[in-house]
Amino acid sequence: MKTIRFLSLCLAVCVMPASFFSGQRAFEQGSGSVSSGLTPLQREIENQRRRLASAEVEERRDALVHLGNLKRAESSRVALGALNDSEAIVRATAAHALGGLPATEVVAALIPVLNDKSEFVRREVAYVLGGTRDRGALEPLIASLSNDKKDSVRGAAAVALGQIGEPAAVVSLAAIVNRGVVPAGPGKNKKYGGKKENEFVLRSAARALGQIGDRAGVPALIGALLDEKNPDDLRREAAQSLGLIGDPSSESALRSALNAHDPYLSRAAQEALRRIQKGVARSRT
Repeated sequence: MKTIRFLSLCLAVCVMPASFFSGQRAFEQGSGSVSSGLTPLQREIENQRRRLASAEVEERRDALVHLGNLKRAESSRVALGALNDSEAIVRATAAHALGGLPATEVVAALIPVLNDKSEFVRREVAYVLGGTRDRGALEPLIASLSNDKKDSVRGAAAVALGQIGEPAAVVSLAAIVNRGVVPAGPGKNKKYGGKKENEFVLRSAARALGQIGDRAGVPALIGALLDEKNPDDLRREAAQSLGLIGDPSSESALRSALNAHDPYLSRAAQEALRRIQKGVARSRT
């Protein structure tokens, strides 16, 4: 009898449909069966998406780094949700992870984050917006340059405006540079009174004027160059920017800096004069 029962069991196993075994394998594999039809890229994105739900801040941040490194639109869109994370480091990392998206989408997503409560996040978002070089970020960055209470954010906004390179930013950038060399008086910006501007913000604004290359920035740069009370770093930035703009009206100011006590400033002025003279010679041919 035992032999008959054993043979019956063997027969039952042998005639079991293949679907039983395939279903059993799927059950054992669990969630792995869900991703079996995905491409390697899709599996990687899904893996990082799951990590974004972690309670660990560092794991969420690391997941965003991986998503950003993929530089694909689908990975960057997964990162968008983390712009609302409770942790500043995660929100800032999410902003940097959007590089796979078109510039217009990045700008649309990040403009609201320029008002983030964290200085660190606002600063990083400004840098990311500059990297898009998209004109849509121009007005929000000008607002950050003019109104943000933190110097690091305002400096980042100046850097970003230089990267975007739109002449519409020149007036605001020149006002920053002027504030560093001319104490505020009647009719000036009362918000800042007669206080000198932060040096990092000043240098960033001066450099941005050179990157934009519009002649409307020349008077502010000449003023910064000629004021010997200004830090040498600022005066060098002004000289270099004047060379980039190439307006002959700045030659006199640059010549006055050739004998500066700072040899690097003297060299910057010399190089700027060379650039301007080369441009003038080219225009005559």
